[in-house]
Order: sequence, then C-alpha cells, then structure tokens
Amino acid sequence: PIRSAEMMRAGLKPMILTMGLGVLAALAGAPDAGAVLLGNASYFGTLGALGYSRDQESRADQAAAGFLEATGQSGRGLVEFFDNFRYQEVFDQARRFAYFRSHPLSSERIETLRSRVVRQAHYDAVDSPEDLAEHQIMRAKLEGFLNPQVALMKYKENDRSFPARYARAIAYYQMKEPDRALKLIDQLLTENEDNPYLWELKGQVLFEFNRVEQAEAPQRRSVALKPDAPLLRINLGQTLIGLKDPKKVEEGVQELKRSLLNDGDNAVTWRLLAQAYDTQGRDGDARLATAEQYFSLGAPQEARIFAMRARELLTKDTPEWRRATDIVLASRPSNQDLKDLAKEGATQSDLRR
Repeated sequence: PIRSAEMMRAGLKPMILTMGLGVLAALAGAPDAGAVLLGNASYFGTLGALGYSRDQESRADQAAAGFLEATGQSGRGLVEFFDNFRYQEVFDQARRFAYFRSHPLSSERIETLRSRVVRQAHYDAVDSPEDLAEHQIMRAKLEGFLNPQVALMKYKENDRSFPARYARAIAYYQMKEPDRALKLIDQLLTENEDNPYLWELKGQVLFEFNRVEQAEAPQRRSVALKPDAPLLRINLGQTLIGLKDPKKVEEGVQELKRSLLNDGDNAVTWRLLAQAYDTQGRDGDARLATAEQYFSLGAPQEARIFAMRARELLTKDTPEWRRATDIVLASRPSNQDLKDLAKEGATQSDLRR
C-alpha cells in the first residue's frame, strides 16, 4: 500500500503540471494547444509513475546483487533470469506477464544490473550439490501448494525421489485428499524422521481436516526438532488453542507469544492470540491483540479503533494498557481521539510521544 501511494504521488505531479499548462495555454489564447495538453495529462502522469516504479525496481535489483555477494553466491543467475524475459519489454501492457506489468523490465535495467554483478568477487561461484538439492525441494513444495494439478502431472507416481513424493503429498492435501497425502508423508517420515517440516506438514493436514487431537503430536515434534522456527510454534499454538481444553489453550498462548519474540509483526499470530484470549474471557487482551494484528497489516484506522477499545478494558498503567496507547498514538489519531486519551487518563508523556 505504501509503495502504491508513492507511485500515485509520483504520477500525480506531472499530471497536475500538464493540466495546469493546458489551462494556461487556453487562457493565453491557444485553445488547441491547451486541449492537447489537457488530453495528454493522464499520459504524462502514467510516465511519471512508471519512472518511479523503474527506479524502485532498479534499487531492488542492486540490493539483491549485494545480498548474493554478501552470502558468497553469484549474481549471474539473477541477470540470466531477466535476460530470459527481455522480450517482455517490447509487448504492450495487456500482453505482458502480470509480474512484469507491475515490475517493469527494460534493457537498461538489465544492463545496469549486469555491470554490477560481473564485477563482484563471487560472480563465478557455483552452487553446491547440497544447495541444488534443497532448491529442488523448494520448487517441489511451491509447485505442490500453488499448482497442485500441475504438480501431479510433473511429478509422476513412478518418480520415487524425495522432491517428487513431497510435491505429490502437498498436492493431494491441497486437492482435499488428506488420506493419500498422509500416506505419502508417513512414508517420507520413515526415511526422514528428523525432518521438522514433514512433521509440520502432517500436523497441518490433520488440523485442517478436523483431526485436531491427532495434529498435536506431530506439531510438537516439529517444534522439538526446530525450536527457533517461529512458524512451527505458530502451528503448534493454533493446534493447542483449537483443542478447547483450558490448559491446552493457555499453553497455546505461551507458544504464540514465544513465536513473537522472533517474528513480532506476524498478523496471523496476533489473530490467533485474539482468538485464544477471547476463549479465556480476556476481553482487553483480545482487543489489544486485534489492534496489533491490524497494526501489523498497515491498517491504522482499524488498529486505532481496537486499541481504544482495549484501553477501556485493560488495567490502567499496565504494559498492555500503555501498548494500546502507543498504537493509538502511532495510528494517526484524530483530535477527538487525543481528547479521549486525555480524558481517560493517558499521561502527558504518552501524549507527547
């Protein structure tokens, strides 16, 4: 949303300037010239927005090249990727791939990136067999989740490689065939019992197909194998609060809070916490968690509304109450909001922040 607003402003300036010139031309006695300028105002606005977008994309390219170099990897593949789609530059907007409509590609952009990459110390570095194997697994996972039907055609039943079976398991899960998915996952687990993501996938399948009690054990196993992965803790927390047992729900709350130590802006975690707090009857905490959810999503109006509600329910001067106040103050409060804060007891130091 922020990037879109900046692009809009970049296009608005030349459009308004062109319209202004058109009006001036008409007033100066050149109505035909004025009409041409007014008629092309939106065109110049589009050029301004696209110019801003190209600049942003070029900056992203340079950052990517820097990250690759810092991790000892070659940027050659990044340039070759763009080279493969250079032909998109000559297509009109309607015929381009959707990605390149919003991420404009140009020969100048490619050559600028190439000139940076070829000078880097790791330009000739090659990927290790282990890295390539992990890449194949990543591709299989993406195919299974994003294109399950394509994945089943691409990764045939007679392909017994790990990536192929992994892709098929995910594809069956996505196509609402949990038993076939679980059968494949269990086969993979007999060969890779210490793979946390296989345990996580098994728990996810069981949870989403309403076998919540059975999902707990594999989710716990995934966290035990990789305790520093916040997403695994989120899945475990979600499972525990879905069990409705008060002790399990509280344990789920603690798992979700631990995940926030490494991923504090995860809106899904805050939504699940709001759900858990609501189950526990902790209305103020639930409203605060919802405010945090909207704040993470960049929705200040909704964040402010729920933070104001949270302040009404939370004990004054507690860390949670102060956090709710901070969210209000950071979410474009109106003059009335500020008056309400003062009336409800926010300190002067809070308001000055």
